[in-house]
Amino acid sequence: MPAKISTPPRGEADADLHVAIRRMARERNAIILAHNYERPEVQDVADVAGDSLGLSREAAVTDASVIVFCGVHFLPDMFLGAHVRRLTGRRNMHVWMGECHVHAGIDPENIRLQRSLHPDAEFLVHPECGCATSVVEAISAGDVDPDGARVLSTEGMIRRPADSAAAEFIVATEVGILYRLRRAYPDKTFYAANERASCAYMKVTTLPKVLTSLERLQHRITVPTAIAARARLAIERMIAIGGAAPAAGMPVAAGVDPGE
Repeated sequence: MPAKISTPPRGEADADLHVAIRRMARERNAIILAHNYERPEVQDVADVAGDSLGLSREAAVTDASVIVFCGVHFLPDMFLGAHVRRLTGRRNMHVWMGECHVHAGIDPENIRLQRSLHPDAEFLVHPECGCATSVVEAISAGDVDPDGARVLSTEGMIRRPADSAAAEFIVATEVGILYRLRRAYPDKTFYAANERASCAYMKVTTLPKVLTSLERLQHRITVPTAIAARARLAIERMIAIGGAAPAAGMPVAAGVDPGE
């Protein structure tokens, strides 16, 4: 589930902006939602941090007058599509041949290096990573111990350390998630599969932009009714597969790893 944020500001400049943003949020009766891959200071000022599905659920149930959604930019991803097709066994899925350039840059060589450096660490890999396909196939073939390698969504990665006896984890996804993991589990150690796996498109939101958005109520998102109706149907079907309806505000069913 998304995390409620209560982390203090990180520096003097950030502290002043943090205070101003929280004051303006109260005046506007606003809720601030931040994606896992946002800058640390943006996650800190948010009411909730999580993945897109988790944040969408929060947005669906909030009674706030204003929602400030600190989202990130995503291309359709062929690795994630291949992962879903593999898990469902469906051959009638048409996968768009696009990819996240950051995830694609996390290759098997990165994984081999990190696992050799940290042999006791559990390996958490996002299904959009270029290395995910080979990892899943290796698990299926029995070449990789499934207890040491897990293919998880970002929220699955956030939950996993609480259930694992491992003290160390290698995380194969955009490095922004490491901030939330380290904050949530200060007694455990997390290593990036590739320290350079940082996406500029996911770091464009800054504290000044959040404050300006609240002050001016700018960049309002509107969706034509016809498009909204079609999109809602797809989202409701996705949530149904995930095991919980957004209006109920219920936790995800046990064993289900929805989200991106």
